[in-house]
Amino acid sequence: MYRIYLADDETWVVIGLKKQIEKSGLPFQVIGEANNGVAAMEEILEKKPDILITDIRMPGLNGLQLLEKLREKGIAVKVIFISGYAEFEYAQSALRMGSFDYLLKPVEQEKLNQVLIRLLAAFRRERGEEEETAPEEPINSSMMNQIIREIQERYTENITLSGLAEAHGISTGYLSSQLKAELGLSFSEYITSKRIQKAKELLADESLSVESIAEQTGYNDYFYFIKVFKKNTGISPSKYRKNL
Repeated sequence: MYRIYLADDETWVVIGLKKQIEKSGLPFQVIGEANNGVAAMEEILEKKPDILITDIRMPGLNGLQLLEKLREKGIAVKVIFISGYAEFEYAQSALRMGSFDYLLKPVEQEKLNQVLIRLLAAFRRERGEEEETAPEEPINSSMMNQIIREIQERYTENITLSGLAEAHGISTGYLSSQLKAELGLSFSEYITSKRIQKAKELLADESLSVESIAEQTGYNDYFYFIKVFKKNTGISPSKYRKNL
């Protein structure tokens, strides 16, 4: 587990981030929180988290000042800033100062997941190539169930095999073979089957346009959706709807 410290003067933001980090299903744990920069500084020196997620503007020390003082003390914590649109220039300054990334409020689950996945990749690179190329251990049933559950919950999103593999510290090829053994389908085949099944259910609702259904099932390209649906069912979505 990688340890995260949260700093924001808005309690609801901290509560929301904690829930989102837990919901991500990724190996991160919140170990502390503060509502001002001074308290955050003291606890970070004591608890030594791997990651700090902090607001740009806070009482005591603002986010940029906090980052500066941490760097002065040689604390190598990875810093992610969160800010509103009004503080965008501050966020740019933070990136120049060496922060890992920044997120705009309100923080979206998918955006946070993407940053957390990038963090995992960064930590693995820092551990060195030798550890990365070590023989792979079998995926235990608990992890496999978690991965499958994540696919089932996020199949309409821009979910990728490489992203899942990276998030769980598994090579893409190994995860691909394990998923096929477990599901009887390749990752892409399983995603497609889930999306097409969902599309069939939505087509029963005549108030929804085919274009809307394409978007709801994860296809931003309407014409590609038509092509995939027809390939998997033998008829177009419109004809399928007429046959219901």
